[in-house]
Amino acid sequence: MRSIWNGAISFGLVSIPIKLVNATESHSISFRQIHLSDGGRVRYRKVCELDGEEVSASEIGKGYEEADGSIIPITDEDLAQLPIATAKTIEIVSFVPADEIDPLQMDAAYYLAANGATAAKPYTLLREALKRSRKVAIAKYALRGRERLGMLRVVDDVIAMHGLLWPDEIRAPEGVAPEATVSVREAELDLADALMATLGEVEMESLHDDYREAVEAMIAAKAGGAFEPTEAVVEPAGGQVIDLMAALEKSVREAKASRGEGGSEAETETGARAGAEVTPIRRKAAAAAPKAVGGKKSTATAAGSGKKAAPAAKSTAKSTAAKSASAKKSATAAANKATAAAKKTAAPRKRSSA
Repeated sequence: MRSIWNGAISFGLVSIPIKLVNATESHSISFRQIHLSDGGRVRYRKVCELDGEEVSASEIGKGYEEADGSIIPITDEDLAQLPIATAKTIEIVSFVPADEIDPLQMDAAYYLAANGATAAKPYTLLREALKRSRKVAIAKYALRGRERLGMLRVVDDVIAMHGLLWPDEIRAPEGVAPEATVSVREAELDLADALMATLGEVEMESLHDDYREAVEAMIAAKAGGAFEPTEAVVEPAGGQVIDLMAALEKSVREAKASRGEGGSEAETETGARAGAEVTPIRRKAAAAAPKAVGGKKSTATAAGSGKKAAPAAKSTAKSTAAKSASAKKSATAAANKATAAAKKTAAPRKRSSA
């Protein structure tokens, strides 16, 4: 890989000659501007405002524009002679735990390569010290005409440097958070946890740019004359009031199904809740009948209930009366039988005594 900057790492009194190499590359597809009527290329020409002549790259330098519009020429030699220690040096200023670095500060990434055989030993020393301390180094360096902040860490067996924004370059998130007061229920958090657990982790190497692949396929098809545009199906977004709980439950089911963990829809929903210890959603219970403890609603309900129960009370009373009448007849018949039996028994005794 081609180096973009040569210098040294200043580690106390230790100097480590290094080469700076880009650690990332862009795979985005770039387009040219064309004239729609004939397809001709549209180019930008750099023209001097004073004489109207087109200027080549070798004739272009730097200049600082003052408030009144006057330009002060600045040369590369002027910048190289600035009295700063980081002009050709990555100066380590401290070592801190990695979690103290705000990801918002992260910028471009570089690999630091040892420059020459004499740099191998101090380079390895710094790398192993970073590994053992489990810290990152904060450094200052100058690149492309300005001093920058950097973070050195170990990637495999290489020291990598991330450019960092200066703390005053990070804007405060004022007016970004929702202004309305929103409360989140435990059941909603439980389902969000279940969805996170179901999605799990991913191999970063498996992620790729679907948009770039689609653009490449489209370009290849147009070049071959076989391109047939199709209308993308875009789901409507915004302005919809959704049931958050239902959306979370459906998301859990779909995530499980995509990983081959789903059974029936009901089983999947049950598993999403039970397997991830999700608190079931509490549905509203049916409204109970008002208690007859005063109040117009209770009185009205009780009155209504009394009217409906009146026919049933009458039939119950008739049934009870019929049963009691039957019981009286049975008792009278039994008494008559007992009297007749007593008379028959008494008759022979009177005859024997005579």
